[in-house]
Amino acid sequence: MATFVDGPVRVSVPATSANLGPGFDSLGLALAMRDELEAEIGGSGVAVEVTGAGAGEVPLDETHLVVRAMHAAFDLLGVRPPGLRLTCHNVIPHARGLGSSSAAIVGGVVLARGLVAGGALLVDDTALFRLAARMEGHPDNVAPAFYGGFAISGHEEDFYAVSSPVDPRIETVVFVPPSPVSTEMARGLLPAEVPHADAAADAGRTALLVAALAGQPEHLLRATRDYLHQDYRRGAMPESLGLVDTLRAEGVPATVSGAGPSVLAFTDASGAGALLARCPAGWAVHHLAVDREGVRVLG
Repeated sequence: MATFVDGPVRVSVPATSANLGPGFDSLGLALAMRDELEAEIGGSGVAVEVTGAGAGEVPLDETHLVVRAMHAAFDLLGVRPPGLRLTCHNVIPHARGLGSSSAAIVGGVVLARGLVAGGALLVDDTALFRLAARMEGHPDNVAPAFYGGFAISGHEEDFYAVSSPVDPRIETVVFVPPSPVSTEMARGLLPAEVPHADAAADAGRTALLVAALAGQPEHLLRATRDYLHQDYRRGAMPESLGLVDTLRAEGVPATVSGAGPSVLAFTDASGAGALLARCPAGWAVHHLAVDREGVRVLG
């Protein structure tokens, strides 16, 4: 029977940006902005402490998303702890299209495995990734949060993820508006069907985006053109799509990050400063490198 380790386990998990324009529900990029989670087995029941993003808003009991992910992983491992203490130091903004829920799920399942003695021998990375993707419902944020870098993911018989290289020159600037947009609401704005020509155009742009990120960033503007989801969501985030339009008209490869409303712009070290100065009043802005490491256990 599995036993638990003594003392706390800490993990760090990155923010992510999904879709990247045309890669709807299939492309995701890890960004160098990290939540840190710490958990320890002990006592009885569940005690949760949250600082940073979500503090005072998220539940502090068994319904907390990290706790639910931990319990799902414990079930996969065939154990249940008598009691659990969890501390979350959150930096990733919630409901802004930067993968906060995927970070919580990925962090939770990795925490749980780390708390079980020999956990990595009982459940490998593929099984843990698939559990996290099932909880999230789609893998585009989960894959880069788990594996780092740029990930191409999807679902056939089960969830899969394939890592693809990112040119070291490529960096990002992310603009975060003050008001959230829920993923469920944003998905509800999408039509059940799209024109065949739009689907074909998006397929071509997605293939081009993989090549552009891998080593031909001069093609990023064309490669990030989307036909499937961004314009349908304009009514929910007009300021975000307006910023995307303005930046793209100036030759900046900009997209809505995930379901929005944050905006991600690709740049390099020389262009980041000018983009940072374009932050709308009341928004936050971050110059973020691509995070190539994914979730990691700190101790």
